[in-house]
Amino acid sequence: MENDSYKTILKPSEETLFKDRNSKFFGYAFPVINEDEVKNCLDDLRKQHHSARHFCYAYQIGVETIKYRSNDDGEPNNSAGLPIYGQIQSFELTNVLIVSVRYFGGTKLGVGGLINAYKSSAQLTLEASEIVEKTITIFYKLNFNYDMMNKVMRIIKEKNISITAQNLGLTCEYTIAIRKKEAQIIFDIFQNLYKVDIQIL
Repeated sequence: MENDSYKTILKPSEETLFKDRNSKFFGYAFPVINEDEVKNCLDDLRKQHHSARHFCYAYQIGVETIKYRSNDDGEPNNSAGLPIYGQIQSFELTNVLIVSVRYFGGTKLGVGGLINAYKSSAQLTLEASEIVEKTITIFYKLNFNYDMMNKVMRIIKEKNISITAQNLGLTCEYTIAIRKKEAQIIFDIFQNLYKVDIQIL
């Protein structure tokens, strides 16, 4: 059966701290749904940690079409962003940004040490986050005349459909939200209903 749920974090995580040979890695996770939000989170952290050297991060956005990026921010190639991204994958999350802010402690950690530190920082951060499962929702717009109201409402009640918006003017216009795996069935019911127009949003 088609999977119609995904995991993400409910709210920004608590700040976490991972230390290795005097280097400090402050970890943060944020729920994000687009790149503007990613940029805003990074800008805020740069203000908060203005003397830190590296702001390494990874994010994954999207539910059906996935977009992801990892950034080493001056650390050796693939020693920071990818280990962080690996944790997003191992926790099976999307719509999430993880940033690890590093303060250099005077001792070089080497690539292996960095990979371990960024991975551990991201893992700690996700363990401190509240992970939730959400379902993929499809939105439809229904348009019908008042004489169809009872029929439409009966289906909405029977099928436990939630109405997210309504506009009752000359005709009735409802926006309804359906869990993805039930969407086609509901679409067909309304499409077969005489005098009701249904469109996907």
